[in-house]
Amino acid sequence: MSGPGRPRLRAGLPREAAELSALALRSKGHWGYDEKFLADCRDELTLAEHEITARRTVVAELDGRPVGFATLEGEPPDGALGMLFVDPGLIGRGTGRLLYEHVLTAAAAIGFTRLSVDADPNAEPFYRAMGAVTVGRVPSGSIPGRTLPLMEVRVGPASD
Repeated sequence: MSGPGRPRLRAGLPREAAELSALALRSKGHWGYDEKFLADCRDELTLAEHEITARRTVVAELDGRPVGFATLEGEPPDGALGMLFVDPGLIGRGTGRLLYEHVLTAAAAIGFTRLSVDADPNAEPFYRAMGAVTVGRVPSGSIPGRTLPLMEVRVGPASD
């Protein structure tokens, strides 16, 4: 599954919390948000060591370093793709798709039937291309008065 230029997926490690949090902010910054906006998002995009396992964090690793990660949150049957971030240099090169598809497969394997995504507006087209549908809007957890697309994807049963 991995090879030259293709990330391999593995479970996130608690000691990576700070590195993954920094990656999330770099990824968010890819969309041209200013420093104040990113500072306002910092708390929401910060992972604590104890959250790495609890949030079922999966890491995309390339050349020995994390280049993306995603979290699968909640308990079946309904959960959330809580975070999905990719290093800016790899956005648009398949790492997000790899993480997204892994999360859906993992979700199906443990009994989820539906995942929600509070999407950044810039990521809405990506999630739509991956099969999610916009079902409403939710308040931003970081920016008062800002709303985000609420998206949903149905998760099929695990294949045998």
